Amino acid sequence: MIEVKGLTKHYGPTKAVEDLTFTVPPGQVTGFLGPNGAGKSTTMRMILGLDRPTSGTALIQGQTYHDLKNPLRTVGALLDAKWVHPNRSARAHLEWMAASNGIAKSRVDEVLRLVGLADVAGKNAGGFSLGMSQRLGLAGALLGDPPVLLFDEPVNGLDPEGILWIRRFMQRLASEGRTVLVSSHLLSEMAQTAEHLVVIGRGKLISDSTVQQFIDRSSESTVRVRSPQLDQLRSVLTSQGLTVREDGTALEGPALVVVGSTTDAIGQAAGSNGITLLELAAQRGSLEEAFMKLTGGDVQYHGEGVEEVMGGAL
Repeated sequence: MIEVKGLTKHYGPTKAVEDLTFTVPPGQVTGFLGPNGAGKSTTMRMILGLDRPTSGTALIQGQTYHDLKNPLRTVGALLDAKWVHPNRSARAHLEWMAASNGIAKSRVDEVLRLVGLADVAGKNAGGFSLGMSQRLGLAGALLGDPPVLLFDEPVNGLDPEGILWIRRFMQRLASEGRTVLVSSHLLSEMAQTAEHLVVIGRGKLISDSTVQQFIDRSSESTVRVRSPQLDQLRSVLTSQGLTVREDGTALEGPALVVVGSTTDAIGQAAGSNGITLLELAAQRGSLEEAFMKLTGGDVQYHGEGVEEVMGGAL
């Protein structure tokens, strides 16, 4: 388990993290989200003892990182895939890590096989692609078979097959009862990987909930409906006080999007008025939509719209 309590980090007048409190329980993948500059990397560095908090605590299995004996046996982390010495082979790098924490050398070959690098174990890490470096970093995180794991952007540089592999791998680690905290900018991937989300903005906690709770609370759930009697259907639905708008994305023909209702209610309203329906589908909000709505005010840097940049040429 990871326990963050009142964690604060100031760099001079800059408040990178401010009174942050959350818990990462074992047995599930917890996504750690926030806009650029939100304080995610700083928080992870404080959890791992790489930065000293201005105030507050970050505990791993009830202890600070500095109090852990042979810390790789308790917590594994992948923060920077390219920190390995470029002239050191993958195997030599992991053997050095194992020796520093009293881990048997035989474990090195186990983790290399586990992450799919056994065939390149003797090659220098400097020649690795970013995806291969990510796998080597993952092997290092797993070296001590720790109960707690932290990953910062673990799918960077991976192809679709590699992304699917690491998603299932992290979920398997969590299913074994481990604590897994994952930071990523790929929101669609987080929606498929994580069960729980901790979302921060400008160093402060925005949300601590399940993925579905976060989406339901922060995005719009609607019903998409098509009918050859669309005008009549619109009139029936608006007379019931529902918000109805045109679906400009419909490729199959004119459609409506209904806010604040259910497929059952719309189906009954159509049936009782003799209206034929060609499509009736619930549409749930996405993690991207919910994330943008909740964190829009906490984005550190905003870009101009395309039309503004192109002088209206588009």
